[in-house]
Amino acid sequence: MKRTAALVSAALVCCSAVLAGAGPATAAEAGGYTATDVRQRLAGIPGLTVISVGEKSGYPYYTLTFTQPVDHRNPAKGTFEQRLTLWHKSTEAPTVLYTGGYTLATGTREITTLLDANQVSVEHRFFGSSRPDQVDWDDLDIWQEATDEHAIVEALKTLYTAKWIGTGASKGGMTQVYHERHYPEDLDAVVAYVAPNDAVNKDDQTYETFFESVGTPECRAALNAVQREMLVRRGALLPRFEANAVQKGYTFHHLGSADRAYEFSVLDQVWNFWQSGTADNCATVPDAGAATDEELWTWSLGHGLSVYHDGSGSPSGVGPYYRQAATQLGWADLKFKHLRDVRRHPGLYQPNSLLPAELRGGYDNGATRDVDHWVRTRGERMMFVYGQNDPWSAEQFKPSKRDSHLYVAPNTNHSALVSKLAPEDRAAAEATIRRWAAP
Repeated sequence: MKRTAALVSAALVCCSAVLAGAGPATAAEAGGYTATDVRQRLAGIPGLTVISVGEKSGYPYYTLTFTQPVDHRNPAKGTFEQRLTLWHKSTEAPTVLYTGGYTLATGTREITTLLDANQVSVEHRFFGSSRPDQVDWDDLDIWQEATDEHAIVEALKTLYTAKWIGTGASKGGMTQVYHERHYPEDLDAVVAYVAPNDAVNKDDQTYETFFESVGTPECRAALNAVQREMLVRRGALLPRFEANAVQKGYTFHHLGSADRAYEFSVLDQVWNFWQSGTADNCATVPDAGAATDEELWTWSLGHGLSVYHDGSGSPSGVGPYYRQAATQLGWADLKFKHLRDVRRHPGLYQPNSLLPAELRGGYDNGATRDVDHWVRTRGERMMFVYGQNDPWSAEQFKPSKRDSHLYVAPNTNHSALVSKLAPEDRAAAEATIRRWAAP
């Protein structure tokens, strides 16, 4: 999960020339099917369309769409085409289902490499081009997307009959957990990375505790001082913010003004520092009182001051995420006690502030509390990997005792991986994943 559009991993993997016969040369290498056979089988699955076939590391790489109901409870509302990709290794190999949580993110996942698995990557409903011409944003919810993935898994299991492992990071990890909760028979296991669990949105003390303990006292004090100074010097720094916006073509109609956008960005600064940075960056934090305006602005722009603008919350950008945060997923409603006397806009720091009117919505945590309870009590073969210094890892899912596990990667931010765990934990986690994927 990212708090800005820049945090959304949406880059598509580039494949080489489109070749219908790309991939393994023999039927045995393709797990009982030639590459042509696989394409024909895929094309014969109802609702599935083969858009193109490329090649990745010597194996066929399919770009596909799958026809989904706009509303699974009311199919008469119409359909849309959901984008996905398939990296085919063998019909006899495990299959990794990857949900990025945003637009189509297709990079090779850690457990895909660990298991030498096929990989299916799915774009979230109503992100990117996976949306109908007219969107009813009430149809963008946890259950609808879980049902999308259920339909895709059921369709592809007609060809890929070995074990299926779900994975995703941040919002993609949350998405995978939601799928598992609603359709626990689809997947044989889930590995979710840095997946926040804001089941009780009104109680964000866990986040407050995180910011009171992450790093060293000296680093925390220096960051808080810089954040405060950015608001104390608002009169001097806001013109720089506005000039930067003009240069990049940013506007702030959703937030209401450049001043409100500036304050929102400053409020998010320390969060972003820890999300993407490391404790090593603490040495670069300037002395807030002694730094010039230019030094303060330049350092902040490179260390967490992400500019929120109309594009951040647009339907074609990350707006669908902020809609989900505002209505179901929740957000970190931090208190910012050290900034109380220099803030101008109470109530600003919440996702609806970033959205156009048509995407705004009211919050209901019924779905997330249900998922939280289910994971704690009934979830099976679920693994959660968090980063010690990652704000999003502060509110964690608590796995049940049903062959489920939680690991924390030491001194790691939002990029936590199994490979970044302590050696004993890494060995145990990898052994568990291999066991889950075994025939």
